[in-house]
Amino acid sequence: MSRVRRGFKARRRRNKILKLAKGFHFDRRTKYRHAATTVFRALHNSYIGRRLLKRDMRRLWVTRISAATKILDTSYSRFMGALKKKDIQLNRKMLSEIAATDFEGFKAVVQAAK
Repeated sequence: MSRVRRGFKARRRRNKILKLAKGFHFDRRTKYRHAATTVFRALHNSYIGRRLLKRDMRRLWVTRISAATKILDTSYSRFMGALKKKDIQLNRKMLSEIAATDFEGFKAVVQAAK
């Protein structure tokens, strides 16, 4: 049985990792073993980061809505409860955008919810 030369497949697999390691420093960019561990960690952290971003943005939206409702002499929880009761289907992202850019419009939404 003849010997199999595996250069092509192995090189392609290594180059895929080294391509992802572009921008790293020193051995992490050039040596496959270092690059592979660093790329694996970087991909894992980016996965975690995408979830943390969603969490942070929701906290920002809630804070903005809460600040705007305090100006209008109500609380965040009362306001959100009133929206649900009146079946006004605006999500937190849109409510915070309205509160930040168009306060008169937000005031109208609060009045509609009461």
